[in-house]
Amino acid sequence: MDNYLVSARKYRPSTFKSVVGQKALTATLKNSIATDRLAHAYLFCGSRGVGKTSCARIFAKTINCEHRTADGDACNECESCRAFNEGRSLNIVELDAASNNSVDDIRQLVDQVLVPPTTGRFRVFIVDEVHMLSTQAFNAFLKTLEEPPAYVVFILATTEKHKIIPTILSRCQIYDFNRITIQDMVDHLSYVASQEGITADPAALNVIARKADGAMRDALSIFDQVAASSMGNITYHSTIENLNVLDYEYYGRLVNAFLSQNVPDALLIYKEIRERGFDSHFFITGLASHFRDLMVAREPSTLCLLEASDDTRKMMAEQAQKCTPQFIYSAMDLCNNADLNYRTASNKQFLIELTLIKLCQQLSPSPTNGGDGEGQLKKIEPVAPSSTATMPKPVTPASATTPVMPHPKAQPPTPQHVASPRVTPSPVPAPTIKHTGIKAPMISIKTGVTKTTEEEIAHNPFNAPKRNSNYSLDALDSAWETYIHAHPTAHVLINTMRASRPQKVEGDNYVIAVENPNQQDIMAHAMPDILNYLHNSLSNDYITISIRINEGEAAPHTWNEREVYSHIVETTPYLKTVIDDLKLTLS
Repeated sequence: MDNYLVSARKYRPSTFKSVVGQKALTATLKNSIATDRLAHAYLFCGSRGVGKTSCARIFAKTINCEHRTADGDACNECESCRAFNEGRSLNIVELDAASNNSVDDIRQLVDQVLVPPTTGRFRVFIVDEVHMLSTQAFNAFLKTLEEPPAYVVFILATTEKHKIIPTILSRCQIYDFNRITIQDMVDHLSYVASQEGITADPAALNVIARKADGAMRDALSIFDQVAASSMGNITYHSTIENLNVLDYEYYGRLVNAFLSQNVPDALLIYKEIRERGFDSHFFITGLASHFRDLMVAREPSTLCLLEASDDTRKMMAEQAQKCTPQFIYSAMDLCNNADLNYRTASNKQFLIELTLIKLCQQLSPSPTNGGDGEGQLKKIEPVAPSSTATMPKPVTPASATTPVMPHPKAQPPTPQHVASPRVTPSPVPAPTIKHTGIKAPMISIKTGVTKTTEEEIAHNPFNAPKRNSNYSLDALDSAWETYIHAHPTAHVLINTMRASRPQKVEGDNYVIAVENPNQQDIMAHAMPDILNYLHNSLSNDYITISIRINEGEAAPHTWNEREVYSHIVETTPYLKTVIDDLKLTLS
């Protein structure tokens, strides 16, 4: 009985034609051999299992072949080819730099370089994992690598090109091997299955190819494992169970839960996945990849970017049509943020569950607190308490002194020049805080036209005459204080109003001075409601108040304890004597 040989060795390429997924590179090597334009040193770079060492061996055998075929491959019949196939060729020397990385090992290699070939034209030295050589070994190798004898060809292979010193790179022709595509691996696995008499489902081979991550050797090893467990009948479900991978079914169920906004189902599916032993980080990155696949499957023009079987592509395309582009983009962003925050999260399970909950809320009317998602609700702005009318949206002041309302005496405004007309109801005795009963404009979603009631039209300021009653500064200050007492819960606003009293500028124009931009924004936000109350209380619609930031000496209400103490001592010298006698100090 013949000894069993794993597929990775049994089906290892022996000709350039049999190399999988490197057509352009092998064509270049064949052309250089056919035209006899051989370099003295080559560097083969690429990830594991893509054919670097196999191509080096094929290249070494082909350049020494005495009767090459019309396709440029070795004949496998001449003495040189037979010696190579039987493993007794002295013209091909392989060195594993991972275990032979010292200066002495390189010196032994240099000594072998001096020996010419007994048969054939070239002696080929294949140095695998060359990046493992020490710096001293690299330096000892430089001179020989740059000017070897005419019969010597060096082929260096590495998976980490960036670790090789520049002086080595400059002496070699560099060939970068591609990662093998999923379709190329599926085709090769189908060929191997047919040669071995194994039935294999294309969807199962696609799972194996995705698991191999671009390495043909890994794909063949996984193929042998699945074939052994399924007794030569490789099905999709047996492959999923044997490899313990998360397939499209789990992610499809999750997407359905997101679309139906079913948070319990999403959390239960995640629990099922964890109980199967899957790492949460692996799960969230897989979910992000699934949303990426949905994005490319949504458009027929990009469906080719989805590396999957035809049945899987059809299923993904059907599910993608249920999702809006905005939902897919938001889902990708949430998964990406969870991936970035995973390493630093103290409770990783909570992070994933919170992400799943957010995904379920993406199609709600207002998926965020600000209402800025896919939903139709307008963003909720903070509203200062008002007794009579809905407060207009404030405008952030652009300078230190910001006029809030224009003086209407110069020229009566026309409706087309005013963005938000002020509502002037009948006078009220005192302000009260009411958050209900205010009729806000209704927005028609279909037409976008603002509908107003007959009552609001009747109170339009352009239909009513302007009031211009006389008032005193004490009456204005009293109305200002009354407004403060009527809003006890607006702490920042009333503290600012207590410290900043209106100062007359000219006529009915006043100004208040605040200490910082934050207070300026708060007062600008509340000023329309304050002016509305002052107009009603004083029966004068021409009162305007501007806001500026105090750039001089800080107001007394902003003094610290020592400034207060100094002020008291200056104004009351007797008090300083009492403090000194009692030996009082500031704590």
